[in-house]
Amino acid sequence: MPNIKPVSDLRNYTSVISEVTYGNRVYLTKNGHGQFAIIDMKELDDLDKQKALNHFLSEMNKAEESIRTDGTISAADLRKELGVDD
Repeated sequence: MPNIKPVSDLRNYTSVISEVTYGNRVYLTKNGHGQFAIIDMKELDDLDKQKALNHFLSEMNKAEESIRTDGTISAADLRKELGVDD
């Protein structure tokens, strides 16, 4: 169950922070609407890594689709296009 508190509870900062653990975020509301989340740093790092991995996999899928639809060029043609002499 989500841990939801009014932002005014931050007056007792230590109490709120002590409830934050990996997988147990504290969500803060302002005027009854979600405003902030307090999250464990290790969990944030893991989420950032997962986001980067998902982006990488998405780009790889685009590249594979491009290869299937557009094909590839030979190494000699690539060297010529890049202006690299043998």
